[in-house]
Amino acid sequence: MLNHASSKDINTMALVVNQPGAEFRLTPIIFNEPRDDEFLIEMMFSGICHTDILMQQGLFGDVCDYPAVFGHEGAGIVRGIGKNVRDKSIQIGDPVLLSFYTCGHCSSCENGQPARCWNFIECNFGAKRYHDKSVHARLPNGQPVSAGFFGHSSFAKFSVVAEQSVTRYPGEDIENMGLYAAGGCGFQTGAGAILNILKPTPTQSLVIFGLGGVGFTALMAAKILGLGTIIVVDIVDSKLELAKELGATDTINSSIADPVAEVMKITGRGASFAIDCSGVPSVIELLIDCIHPFGTAGSIGDAPAGVKIKIDALKFMVEGKTFIGLVEGDSVPQDFLPELVTLHKAGKFPIDRLVTVYPVSEMNRAVQDMEKGKVSPSVII
Repeated sequence: MLNHASSKDINTMALVVNQPGAEFRLTPIIFNEPRDDEFLIEMMFSGICHTDILMQQGLFGDVCDYPAVFGHEGAGIVRGIGKNVRDKSIQIGDPVLLSFYTCGHCSSCENGQPARCWNFIECNFGAKRYHDKSVHARLPNGQPVSAGFFGHSSFAKFSVVAEQSVTRYPGEDIENMGLYAAGGCGFQTGAGAILNILKPTPTQSLVIFGLGGVGFTALMAAKILGLGTIIVVDIVDSKLELAKELGATDTINSSIADPVAEVMKITGRGASFAIDCSGVPSVIELLIDCIHPFGTAGSIGDAPAGVKIKIDALKFMVEGKTFIGLVEGDSVPQDFLPELVTLHKAGKFPIDRLVTVYPVSEMNRAVQDMEKGKVSPSVII
């Protein structure tokens, strides 16, 4: 039973993608009543992530049934609470930030490492409840809608949200929550890759490929740790200029210069760490060549499903290099998201330099601007 004043059906509007490749279209949908372990959330803001665009384009294969509602960087207000929700500190009317969904029973989940959930893809990209594969919503004609993307489908005005996805916002300035909406994926992924996983020391060096929300927040985190050499690579000069202002020591425009050769000039033998935030397969292949022997390369950006990358296997083995996947910054959102908010309010995590806000009616323009590299990231209201 849900503690809220509305009827069992929740009528709302959402940005629905009717089939792979279709545009986001503002459409009436009906959510079924939330279950006892779920919240009803009114979305105030939602980040737009590259993952949402890949799903809209159908580039993750058949992981999700359409029509579907995406969005996985929500910020909103609690309007209903299931009676079995475990965090009793969250009350109706509280502001919350939303993040990923987990199975809760695999080895990683049981050991307090939710970002390493063994069922992460099915839980989040399937856009259904993991345990019984039920859908959350339907169109007015009764057609099912996959509306549990990352446990919360934030491209809906109201959404039924898994309790694992909810973090109380550490403040009352609801009007500013839009700055932190992308914390639920992009910001915590970039910052967490540095602060929680790689943990470089000031004497080590880092190369960041791709300056979107993930790449910029990885840069900010490296700056917080005091790295002496932070190299960023992109093809958009305005982004490279902003990176310099935010703490990059060196910038490379890979459309006019060989990034591997430039990294070697700057570092001598290669960087200690290199991460890709673009998801471009040819860029991912460059990572191994950018690091010195026994260095670490990490992939963060989403590549289309089924894409393969090639490495020089003998050189990779002899030089003792490491290549890892970096998922959600290995974060526990309920702990890490408030930390990021605190860092921003202390002036150490200047995400306000990144965010561009669009009304929901201009969703498709926001996507086009992101794809052209004009903005990173975007938030809709």
